[in-house]
Amino acid sequence: MSWNDYYRRQAALDAVLAHVRHNPEGPLSVADVPLAAEVFTDTDELLLALHHRWMLRLTGRLEVAAAEADRAPAPDRVGAASAAWRAAAEESPVLHRLLEAHDTEVLRPVREAEQRLLALSSGLADDDESPEEATRIGAAHLALLRSTPAEVAAPPRRPSAVGLLRRLVASA
Repeated sequence: MSWNDYYRRQAALDAVLAHVRHNPEGPLSVADVPLAAEVFTDTDELLLALHHRWMLRLTGRLEVAAAEADRAPAPDRVGAASAAWRAAAEESPVLHRLLEAHDTEVLRPVREAEQRLLALSSGLADDDESPEEATRIGAAHLALLRSTPAEVAAPPRRPSAVGLLRRLVASA
């Protein structure tokens, strides 16, 4: 793939997201967006490319969240992975809603990979777990994330003793 092909493909994905912005749950067809019809052979290929874009966003968020959680005095990898998933969904709401609404059979292998990634990133599954078990764990975590409002999932945090001490020293 040349750089021109890459940028044309990205422009086609942007055009599709702009086209479905007001109704991401509605029907999706490559034929609805002329640029997408020039780049993608069918709707399944388009959905796979959109999911790839989602995974790039999600993976980046999960890696940063895991690194920050590991540096914390009391690591909470489940909370960090959950917050990363929610942040990715909030950052790309149209893309997220479109993929949720068009969860077809062609997306099943990449969805399972996403579920395994979430299970491993959250620490709910280990590297030695079977792929099927990690997928099951990730699917359960994802179902919980989808069904729990963000406000309930993230109760206000009490300041840590170190943070409180820093405030006291700064005010002295």
